[in-house]
Parts: sequence; structure tokens; C-alpha cells
Amino acid sequence: MRYDVVIAGAGPVGLLLACELGQAGCSVLVLEQAASPESPLKRLPFGLRGLNAPTLEALDRRGLLDAVAAGQVLKPEKGPPPPGTAHWLSQPRRLGGHFAGIPFALDNVDSGRWPWRLPTPVGTQMAVELQALEAVLAERAQVLGVVILRGAGVQDVRSGTDQVQVEAGGQSFRGRWLVGCDGGRSTVRKQCGFTFAGTDPEFTGHSLSAELEDPTVLSPGRHITAQGMCNFNPPGTIALADFDGGAGHRQPLDRDTAQALLRRISGRDATITTLHLAATWTDGARQAIAYRRGRVLLAGDAAHVHSPLGGQGLNLGLGDAMNLGWKLAAVVRGDADEALLDTYQAERHPIGARVLEWSRAQVALMRPGAGSRALAAIVADLAEARDGATYLAERVWGVGQQLDLGQAHPLVGRSTPDFLLADGRRMGELLRAGQAVLLVFDAAIPCSEAADIERTRILWIEQPAVDSLGLSALLVRPDGNVAWASDGADATGLAQAVRQWGCPVGREAIA
Repeated sequence: MRYDVVIAGAGPVGLLLACELGQAGCSVLVLEQAASPESPLKRLPFGLRGLNAPTLEALDRRGLLDAVAAGQVLKPEKGPPPPGTAHWLSQPRRLGGHFAGIPFALDNVDSGRWPWRLPTPVGTQMAVELQALEAVLAERAQVLGVVILRGAGVQDVRSGTDQVQVEAGGQSFRGRWLVGCDGGRSTVRKQCGFTFAGTDPEFTGHSLSAELEDPTVLSPGRHITAQGMCNFNPPGTIALADFDGGAGHRQPLDRDTAQALLRRISGRDATITTLHLAATWTDGARQAIAYRRGRVLLAGDAAHVHSPLGGQGLNLGLGDAMNLGWKLAAVVRGDADEALLDTYQAERHPIGARVLEWSRAQVALMRPGAGSRALAAIVADLAEARDGATYLAERVWGVGQQLDLGQAHPLVGRSTPDFLLADGRRMGELLRAGQAVLLVFDAAIPCSEAADIERTRILWIEQPAVDSLGLSALLVRPDGNVAWASDGADATGLAQAVRQWGCPVGREAIA
């Protein structure tokens, strides 16, 4: 059987992409190397992940947010966070996030700087368990007809002019398109000759789950030491950064070695009685120069890797999936030319580059030495200031993200505000079918320029909103980004925007 799209990797990025394609009616095969979706590294404490505003909005727009929220780690009614939760999340003052362990407070954040963000039930942050998130996405993908084959890691790829042949798990599969979502050591990326450029690691990160003879020997929280960084979350979750140039990555770590490492980095005489789990990572930051080569594309960690500092990697990858999904579906269905896929690279590559720089900047604050400590003190002062906290929130929460779509209107390229219509529907609900949406708030606006639009092609709604932000009309792409907007009686450019961004990919329109 030949599939429309073969996806390598059943992590969150591959699964969300599969959901997007499956909803559009594409035949999708997901190949996953691991035989089981379960892993200790995907469960708490190591499996703790933070979802930001673009991710939460994406999940809401596909009707997945309630299921994901049901398993969130931190809820107001739950009281204290579970053992092992990041120390900054358990502080008495409400914090909005951190930069290299330097926190910023919610009461310092000026949300008035983002006038396009309307009141919405969708938040800006949520802590979830990776395994629970994957379970929600896998269930939705299978409901949509996606085939998930586990224990079948990609071994060989041969790309032709009209299809890609993939060898995996001792079997051969064919697809019109192949998307590598198979992680930082992506076989698809290596097999298909993508250039992966960037910077080498400065440190090896060690994540440990251990029992300590006396946990009070270590101070909770993140501490920069003469040898690196030690982050202790009682009773036994430890993260260490050893500035060894990445030499310790993927090296075996037994109890004695882990104890020696902990004592050297922390400067404390801590004793590990039992080592339950150990994993390593680095701050190496690399990005594929191109996200597409012929019929092969990359998304998630296969396209970009960096340190997990600040929790941006998962959100970056899920953003890739939302951006690519509707575009690839439109090409598969013949609704758009392959040139539409070039916009995936143009839109997502700059965002990935910014996240890599964000990660590198945090590493600079963590380096042992007086210069880094002085710089960190200045950043801490800025984080206490209203402007500084607001800037950090904008970056950490992702609320300032804007694509360059070549139009001057300040809302174009941003995530659409969650407009509340007169009939009670929210904007997030209107995007559930994965269609583009044209909202006309002012019936007097001349939409005749877009008269060639078939009303079954996009969701066309003409009614006022509780707060239209002064807009008369706007076109929202299937991924929730504003493609065109007018705050007057001028509809110039609407027809062109519809032709470029209004591809019909939903299975059915919302009545």
C-alpha cells in the first residue's frame, strides 16, 4: 500500500502532524522505533513538560485541549506540586516562568502590551506529563484513521520523483511524502543528506532520580557553582550541568559515578544510596539549513536541537506540525501547488533560529565564572522590572510570535484573537475542522473582490463580535494565524489572500 504521507516518529510532533493530515482525509502511516509508547523518561519527574500559549491555542483549535488539561500536572485545586516538580513552580509568589533559572513574577507582567489578546479560556502555560500528552494525540490520530506501527524504526530511505520508499522494522513502505519527526539523531535527516549546522555543546546535562542518605545536604532549587550547575528538587530529582564540552553525553552512569559527579558539581558531601534512573543531554544547538529536500521534510527535533533550558523545544516542534500539516494536506489533495510547502521553511526556520539563540543565551548565564555571575545579576534585576518581566513572558509564553506574511497590518502573521461572536461561538471553536475562516464583522465591507470564493471552501461567517478590536473583517488560516485583516471598508488583497491561504483541508465545514 502507498500512503499519502509516511511520518517517522510517534512523539508529540509526529502524532500532532498525523492528526492534522488525518483530519484532512490523507492516508497516514507513522513509524516508531520504540516498541512501547511507555517510558520512565516520559513520566514524572523527567517527563514534565511546559506547554506555552501557541501550543495551548493549537490544541484548543482542534478540540484536544480538554483531554490534555485533564492530565495536567499542576492545578489550583490540587495544592502543592508533586515531588520532583521544578523548584521555581513551588514558590509562594506566583511566577510566570524563568530564564536560566532566573524567575519572573506574574504580577510584574503587563498584559496590556498585547492588545490583540482577547479574554479566552485558553491560558498561556500548562504543565503536563509527556506520556499523557502522547496518549491523547495517539488516540485522536487513530480515530482519524492514522496507522501507527511501533517497533519499526526507519533504517533506509530512497526518495524518488513521485514517491519515497522507506525500510523500517524489516518491512518496506511507500509514501508520496515522508516527514522526519524522529528526534535529534534523526535517521531521516541523515539518510536524506540534510545539512545540520550550529554550535557544539559546552556542557553535559545529567538528570538523576535517586535516593539520598540525607537530602538536607543539598539546597533546593538551581545553584550555579564553581564547577557547573546543580538543580535539586526534593526528595531526589537532580539535574547537573558539567561544563565538559559534552564529553559525558550518553556515557554509562552507575551509583558511584553519579555520586562523584554530584559531589564535584554541587560542592556538597551528598551520598546517593540508590540510583533509580539517569539520563544525559547537552546544550548543542543545531538547525537544518533546509526543512525540505524534494519529497522529504523535517519537523521537531529532527529539524532543530538545543538544550532543554526554558522548555521551548516541545512547543517549537508542535508549532512546526501545525504549520506544516494543513499545507502538506492541501498539496496532497491537489488544492495547492507544491510551492505552498516553501512557506513552511520561510515561516518556521526563523522561529527555530530565535529559540536556539534563546537557549544559547541561557547557557551564557550558567557558565562558571565571575563574568557570567555578574551578567546573571543584571538579568535578575531586569526580571524584577515590569518591562523586563513582560519581555521574558512574551518570549517564554510565545505570545509575541508573529510570522512575516508580507502585509503591513499589525495583526497579520499573529495568532488570531479568540473572538467571541454574537451567537456565542469562540474563534477557537470555529477552527475545529481545520478550515480557513473568513470573519466579516461589518456587513458593509465590500467582499466582492473575493467573489470567486466558494462558500464551502472556507468557513465564511458574517456577524458581529463582542469585541472586534476595531476590525471590519479578517481571514484566518487553518493553523489559526491571521492571513489578512482590514480595519476599515477596504477589502483590497482579500482575494489574493484567500487564493494563497484559504486551502480547503477540513473534512467538513462547521454549520
